[in-house]
Amino acid sequence: MRTMRSVVADTLGEPSEVLRLQTRPLPEPGPGQVRIRVAAVPVHASDLHTIRGRYGFTPEFPTVPGIESVGVIDELGSGTDGLTVGQRVITIGVTGTWQEYVVADAGRVLPVPAGMSDSTAAQILANPLTAVILTGDELDVRQGEWLLQTAAGSTVGQSVIQLGVHVGFKTLNVVRRRSAVEEILALGGTAVICTEDEDLRERVADIAGPDGVSKAIDCVSGQVGADVSRALAPHGELVVYGALSTHRQTDPDKLTIPIFARSLIYETKTVRGFWLFRWFAETPQDRMVAAIDRTVRLADSGALRVPEGQPIPVEKFSEAVDLAEAPEHGGKPLLVFEP
Repeated sequence: MRTMRSVVADTLGEPSEVLRLQTRPLPEPGPGQVRIRVAAVPVHASDLHTIRGRYGFTPEFPTVPGIESVGVIDELGSGTDGLTVGQRVITIGVTGTWQEYVVADAGRVLPVPAGMSDSTAAQILANPLTAVILTGDELDVRQGEWLLQTAAGSTVGQSVIQLGVHVGFKTLNVVRRRSAVEEILALGGTAVICTEDEDLRERVADIAGPDGVSKAIDCVSGQVGADVSRALAPHGELVVYGALSTHRQTDPDKLTIPIFARSLIYETKTVRGFWLFRWFAETPQDRMVAAIDRTVRLADSGALRVPEGQPIPVEKFSEAVDLAEAPEHGGKPLLVFEP
């Protein structure tokens, strides 16, 4: 029996305690499916929070983490026209990718442009795609408009800045550390607010002027998310897509955004959530394909530049897990499966 290497979480818990490298049987593709020999998979913080039971879903355990991958098709099931053995592809909305081989429905894989690196391809369908959806389908940010965003130094934040340069909208970028300001400006950010020594609401008013900012995205939540909501102009829209401020919290009372009711009601603002997993599950096929295709084309053209990942052999997966949540860790840790 042929086998493969898989990183498996035996049970709910702290990743450093429950993850193991195991040998599992090689999966076989069924009708309408392909089997992919995985080259690289990113280790996201959301993967680790899923293992801890602090994310939007809890899988059945034991489970193989992972939400993205790039690899090469090595076997086809019946009824998979248009795909070939040896073709390099990425998986779309497929979970359980931290293993040497993955089986996916043919409709859930996408060929990779010839010039795109494995590092970029492996990361393109979580953070860059989120940035494209938020600035496009969700908020329709237009040329000349302001977009206020938190965690501007994150991968999504950097992608949003690059989209602003490409489309022509202005980005008002919130960061925690003064040391991050120059990097954001060098990337093309229009203006930066540093909460280390600046008041967010005051600076939004100073920078955006009397018309203010009507569109914002937030992945911090907590008090920062609430401050962003209050800083918006009347009729403003805030889309919340993450909760970085709550990731180490276990007290349910701390998992909040303390929205100021008077601002929300009397200025008729909108605050709503966005979660990529739900988008994959509920978005009509034509809209999903269009957003993914645009993201891939932007990355292939260089308009969206995904920071180079840090390849780590799967045997050293614990190093990748530690790196994923280390402060200022640099490029995304990528598990690679060497023969």
